[in-house]
Order: sequence, then C-alpha cells, then structure tokens
Amino acid sequence: MPTNGLHQVLKIQFGLVNDANRYLTAESFGFKVNASASSLKRKQTWVLEPDPGQGTAVLFRSSHLGRYLSAEEDGRVACEMDRPGRDCRFLVLPQPDGRWVLQSEPHGRFFGGTEDQLSCFATAISPAELWTVHLAIHPQAHLLSVSRRRYVHLCLQEDEMAADGDMPWGVDALLTLIFQSRRYSLKSYDSRYLRSDGRLVWEPEARACYTLEFKAGKLAFKDCDGRYLAPVGPAGTLKAGRNTRPGKDELFDLEQSHPQVVLVAANHRYVSVRQGINVSANQDEELDHETFLMQIDQETKKSTFYSSTGGYWTLVTHGGLQATATQVSANTMFEMEWHGRRVALKASNGRYVCMKKNGQLAAISDFVGEDELFILKLINRPILVLRGLDGFVCHRRGSNQLDTNRSTYDVFHLSFRDGAYQIRGRGAGFWYIGSHGSVCSDGDLAEDFLFEFRERGRLAIRALSGKYLCGGASGLLRADADLPMGEALWEY
Repeated sequence: MPTNGLHQVLKIQFGLVNDANRYLTAESFGFKVNASASSLKRKQTWVLEPDPGQGTAVLFRSSHLGRYLSAEEDGRVACEMDRPGRDCRFLVLPQPDGRWVLQSEPHGRFFGGTEDQLSCFATAISPAELWTVHLAIHPQAHLLSVSRRRYVHLCLQEDEMAADGDMPWGVDALLTLIFQSRRYSLKSYDSRYLRSDGRLVWEPEARACYTLEFKAGKLAFKDCDGRYLAPVGPAGTLKAGRNTRPGKDELFDLEQSHPQVVLVAANHRYVSVRQGINVSANQDEELDHETFLMQIDQETKKSTFYSSTGGYWTLVTHGGLQATATQVSANTMFEMEWHGRRVALKASNGRYVCMKKNGQLAAISDFVGEDELFILKLINRPILVLRGLDGFVCHRRGSNQLDTNRSTYDVFHLSFRDGAYQIRGRGAGFWYIGSHGSVCSDGDLAEDFLFEFRERGRLAIRALSGKYLCGGASGLLRADADLPMGEALWEY
C-alpha cells in the first residue's frame, strides 16, 4: 500500500447524549461538566483513550480542553486533570439497545444525571445513566476490514457491499454514516442502505440500523438482533454473522476519504496515465487510469496527484510530468490557481503545466492561457455532507433556507457541468442564491456553484456573484464572503 498519508485512520471523536437528549459538556470555567447542550460542538466532543495500565478501563479526554473526565469517591465529577490519574478510569458497559453505561473502575459507581446535576454515585442503572454515542467526525469515509485488510465498496453487479478492495478507489468505496434515532446506517454512494442480511434497501429500516461499539480504537456495527457486521465468504460480502461479541473479523477502521478527481484539458480529452508513465491528455472516457487522488498539504496548501498505477505526478527533466514518484517531495507538489470554472497548476519550477501539441503535459509555461487551463471534476462525492466551523449544513425547519450550525446533517446530491456544480437538496429542489445573498434550496432550475479546493479536506463554494458561501452569527448559509477562508471553508 502507498505511504505518505494516503491511508489515514480517523481519530474517533464523539459526543455522549443522555436520556434527555442533552450532550455531555466540558466547560472551560472551573472545569465543570454538565449535560445541558442540545447540539454537538467543540465543548461536547470527547476522545476515547485506552488505559495506560493495559487494563479494560478507558479514559475520556475532552477534545476541547485536552483534560480528562474524573470521578471521585464521593461521586463528584470534573474535567480538570491534564494527566490521567486513578479517578479517570472508567469501564464502558454496552447495553442491549446500544447505549453505554460508564462505571468508575476504582469506585464501582455509575455516571449520570441531568443538566448540571451530574455525578458518579449511582449504585444501579437507571435511564439517567444511559448515554448514546454520536460520532463527531465527518460522516463520509472509507471502511477497512481489520481482519482482511480490504476496503468495503459497493458491488453493483452483485448488488451488495463487499470488503475486497485493495485500494479505496472510485466512488463505490465512499460510505456515508447516517445517524438517526440513536443508531447508524451505512449509506452507499447511490443512496441505498446496507441491511444486516447483506441486501441493499432504499430506506433505513430497522435491520439497516446499527449501534456502534469501540474496541481497541476500532469500530464494530451491531444489528438489532445483537449480531455484528463482518465480511463473509470468499467475496467478503458484508453482512451480520453469527457472533454476538466483536472479534477481529467484526472490527473496522474508518479512513479519511480524500478527493478523487479527473481533469480535462483544452483538447476536451481526459488527463490519463493509460499509455505509460507520462501524464497526457489523450483519453475520451474517465476510468481508473484517468482518476487521481488529490491531497493538499496542510502547510503549503499545494496539491499532489496520485494515480491508480501507484505513483505521484512528478516534475522530470525539461519540465515533463510522469506518474512515477513513490514519495512526496517538492517536485510532486503543485500550486492550484482558480480561474472561474477552470484551474491552472504551477509546478515546483515556477512554471505552469500546459498541454503540448501531442497531448503530453509539461510545466513549461510562464503565463496562463487556454492550454494551461483544466476542468477539474470531483468524482467521489455524488452525495455531499458539509461541515463548517459551527456545525453541519442542514435544512432549516419550515423554511427553504439552510442552517450551518447543526449537530445533525442533511445529505445533498451533486451534479456537474462545464466546471461547475449543481446542488440538490430535500425534495429534489436546487440550491440558488435568493434575496440578500441567502442560499435557498427549493429551486426548480439548477444554479451553478464553483468548488475551490483550498485546504486538506476543506473547500470553498463560490456563487456566480463572486461571493463565497459562509455561515456566521445568524446560523444561515449565505453568499456573503469575499475571501475563501474561515467561515467560508467547508469540510466535505
């Protein structure tokens, strides 16, 4: 498998929701904890860590404070310890409905309560001691079987999901985790849900909903009968097996889903490595050889392009481009310049990539003209979930506008035309810019939006007015930002 961060296991961050639908919150002032928040934001986000003593206990670290949840012998709870001590050790007791009970390991009491009346002093489990796990990560990812070391993807011919992919290549490897009614569903790119018998269905029915369990930093999916999803048989068909306890076969890693793109040059042909190591614009269809995994460096904001043949684009002698590099270096990084519906790429030699007369690409141009401009199309997000600084984008109830600060998310559908995207929401209505710059989601006609990939895992969305979509104090999605930064960047 390739290195250089192509396969990045996501750090599991989550919120804990009590029986009153309020989130466990770590406050900065006094390092107190409460269960008063109605949505999942920074103060409500926790990370599960193993006990350094190698026991069965775990630690709960506040992602916001970097401090650990603790429970004293008298039941007092706080989140003030910057190093885990004896009082920070908890046992997680999964319940039949998938919820968790947290028990202080040294003191044997159960953690629960409501509002600011939390304690770890209960001797018996009541509804107040039950917690639902709500993942705080972006819900679109790749799923890797721990036992088989293969990626789950949608097999259209067999009409199933299977863990048999060496690489998470193409749109069929994209999975979306849908959270509703305290359970999760696995949604494929064509908007179907995986049922526990291995069938794909159009609605998240009871047998297509799972509770999550964590084991040694891995995920397990338990169905309504208490059995766990696992790859079954030679084909690795994903379905619930016989086991009622998660072993290695039932464990999965969630990996970040990097953007996969195709590029079209001025000759209207796809950029490809089909005919060898040279990167050329010479193909009329988009298949694996025309698909490239794009990663943006956090520091330089420059991009790399990784091919299905196992090599990065790299600058070679006389400005040529070949897909042969096995390691990321200065010569594999390209600066992206956005020109409306097109993009230009500047190589490490300071020159722009252009299409030569024979279709080969080379970084030999000092200026941007027609031959230096490319259409860049995102192919592995036919369905889209957007998260900003304050939360997820979601339809506002009773309105055609969109919220940007929700802990739950809506799934939007993307289409593409000539360098621009069209976004459809609930009821097949299209996004458009309404009065005063507000984004509406009930349009009969498609309006174009431009996607600019600015940071790793984050994009800016530009309206035809030139303004960028952003959130803000109102909590509404608006085309109001002049620059693609801060509230105008969206995790996708």
